[in-house]
Order: sequence, then structure tokens, then C-alpha cells
Amino acid sequence: MTQLSPLEPLNSPEFKTMLQQCIHCGLCLEACPTYSVFGTEMDAPRGRIAMMRAASEGRIGLTDSFQDHITLCLACRACETACPSGVRYGSLVEVVRSTIEDNRSPGLLERFIRWLTLRQMLPRAGRLRLVARMMRLYQVSGLQHLAHTLNLLPGQLQMMESLLPSVSTNYPNYRHPAPHFGAKRGKVAFFHGCVQDAFLAGVNQATIRVLQRNGFEVHFPKHQTCCGAAQLHLGEQELAKELARRNIDAFLEMEDSFESGFLAIINNAGGCGATLKEYDHLLQNDSLYAEKTKTFVARVQDISEFLDKNLRIKPQGELQLRVTYADSCHLRHAQKVVQQPRRLLESIPGLELVELDRPDLCCGSAGVYNLQKPDPANAILDEKMADIAKTGADIIVTTNTGCYFQLLHGGKQTGSSAQVVHLVELLDKSYAVEAGEETTKKLFV
Repeated sequence: MTQLSPLEPLNSPEFKTMLQQCIHCGLCLEACPTYSVFGTEMDAPRGRIAMMRAASEGRIGLTDSFQDHITLCLACRACETACPSGVRYGSLVEVVRSTIEDNRSPGLLERFIRWLTLRQMLPRAGRLRLVARMMRLYQVSGLQHLAHTLNLLPGQLQMMESLLPSVSTNYPNYRHPAPHFGAKRGKVAFFHGCVQDAFLAGVNQATIRVLQRNGFEVHFPKHQTCCGAAQLHLGEQELAKELARRNIDAFLEMEDSFESGFLAIINNAGGCGATLKEYDHLLQNDSLYAEKTKTFVARVQDISEFLDKNLRIKPQGELQLRVTYADSCHLRHAQKVVQQPRRLLESIPGLELVELDRPDLCCGSAGVYNLQKPDPANAILDEKMADIAKTGADIIVTTNTGCYFQLLHGGKQTGSSAQVVHLVELLDKSYAVEAGEETTKKLFV
């Protein structure tokens, strides 16, 4: 068994103070998806915090067993919402994962995959779009049908393929600002993401159109890059910091423009937004970026958060649909944005919103968790899909890229006919129906 020595982060006064906030009440257990699956104390927040404290005090090392229990955590942060003491569990896990990563020696194949995905693909929009175009060709050329008919894909690739939406390569033009429609209400900057931009182009298109219809001119800072969420999930904290600095510089190059009228930095993915809003914590010890980061973070808003306060033109196109809303964990638990998406859905004429029994539970996506830990991720997803099935919904509404993919996978696994869409796609369709550009019969076909 590998025995490693804890590094300084686990001995820091800040880390130990965060650990001491836990009062061991156990209210987090009921909220924890992995505790629901495994039923073991070490796979719940309270047990993991006990292990962190033992490692911090030098009573245990960063053993293989310790690492297994930490990596089984989804970092969905439902425990933070349940916690009466305000334990910053997400920050604790982030520190521990980074420390583990700094103290292990992954094999050559893993190092190559991490280098390829985290450094060469996610931060480079053009390369991700190329991959998306290849996937589009695979889907429309008959190759996908052939692969399924002949059962050519091994298990892991089958699972990854089932996460893919029907890829659209109708990408927005980010070279120029998107003009407002009607009376001008202001200017916003749009963080378009990496995977979202490449594989869910329709979501970004809908986001831009909804903002335009409400009178906002939408700008796209040229040098923006991946938010760093996937890197943080995998313990690559230094790389995440590098990406954070690049994004802050890209958006604050427009600082004069912000002072003269930019209202917000808009994003439309709950996981990305949580990471962007926590750049101040990530870069708290970086003296060169401390003040700039505060300026950046203060302006970041989820699209639902922004529209809830700035929906100048309410959608009037009737959508006779029964929908359920599957909260993004990082939108609900990290950003505390809960009612805003629901109010926006309720503003659409004809739409019936049916709540889940447990809207606070994770779907099992959790960044790259469903790729790393497919068995527990699928067990968690099964619970989510069973809850969704009880609503009888035609449409599953989400607000996060990973959730979108995971719920698509869940629908394929269960044979569900419910379609997965982003909140802004419904708003966009309602506006289009009102304008006579679409009919309800053509929705989401």
C-alpha cells in the first residue's frame, strides 16, 4: 500500500480551521449521494472530514484507502447546504485532492491523457470544435449506426458515446458583439465555456438570442478560455490558477468598458459559474491578482440569475409542455441560485412545472466523475431518473453542461422519451413561437 507524507496544505492554519468547523452532527449524511449508494461513514462528508483531520495531524498517511474514499466524493456540495455550521467542504476536498495529486506518480498513459485533455483540448476552443465536428460526422455519416449494429465499441467507449448529444456545429460568431434588439438596456460580456461551446452550440446560441431580445448587447472577450473546473476536480490546482488568470485578464481588458456600462459577466453552466465565482478563493494568495479577482468575481452571474432581475420582455409564446427542473448541484449548492430558474420557467405561458421529490440530489455527472467512476455515477443516476420518471415530464430542464450530458445518458439507459434541454432553450423557443418563427409542434424534434 502506498504511504505518502502530507504536504504543507494539510498543516496550514486555514485548513485546520475549516476542519474544526465540523461538529459531527451527521446532517450531511442524508444529503450525500455516495453515502446513499455505499452506506459507509467513510463515504460521507463527516467520515471524510475525520480522515482529513487524521491526515492533517499525521495520524494517517495519504494511503491508497484514503485516496479511494476522497476520489469517490462527487464534490456536489449538497452537504454544504445541509450543514448548520457552514463547513466549506468543497474547499476542503479541493485542498486534499491537490495534495494527493502533488504526492503521487501517475503512469505514462494517465499523464498523457491528462496532458491531452486538460492542457491541449479544454483550454483551446478550436481543437474542441474540431473534435465536435468529427463527432458530428460520425453521427450523420452512418458510422454510428454501423458501430451500434456490429457492437464495435468497448464498454467504456459505449458509455462515453451515450453522453453525446446530437452535435450541432452551427457555432455563434464571437468575433463581433451581438447587437441588442429593440430598445437598448445595456451591455454584457459572455463567458461561453469550452465543452459547452463545442458540443452544445445551440445552448450558447439561445443564450445570446434571449439576451438580445431583452435589449442587451452581448460581447465576447477574445482570449477567454476554460474555467478550470475539470482541472480542479482532478487536483490540478496550479493549472486551474493559470486558466483563472487568463480569464480574468481577458475580461478585465474590457475594464474601461465595464465602467462605462457593462452590467455583468454572464455564464450559462452551473459548474463553470461556481468556479468563476470562486476565483477569489483560488487566487487568494496571489498578490498580483487579488484585487483584479475581486472585481471579476463581483460581476459574474448565471444566466438565470441575471434574467430573473433583467427579463425586460417576458416570453409570450405558449408552450404546452410538462417539464421538470433538475438542479445543477453547483448552481444550487455552491452559487445558491435555486428559485430564479423556476421563476423563469413559470413565466412561460402554457408550461407546467412539476417538481422532483429530491431536487437537491446529484445526477452523478460531477465534472468528470461519471467518466472516472462510472459504476457509482450510474447508481446515483438511476435514483435521479426514477425521480424524474415519477413526474411524467416531457422535458427535463437543466442549467449545466455535465448535467445535460448525464441526463441524456440516463434517458438512453432507461428508454425515457423525455428530452433534455437547457432553460434558455425553452425561453428562446417561447420568444420564437411568439414571433411566428417556430410552432410548438416543431419543438425539440
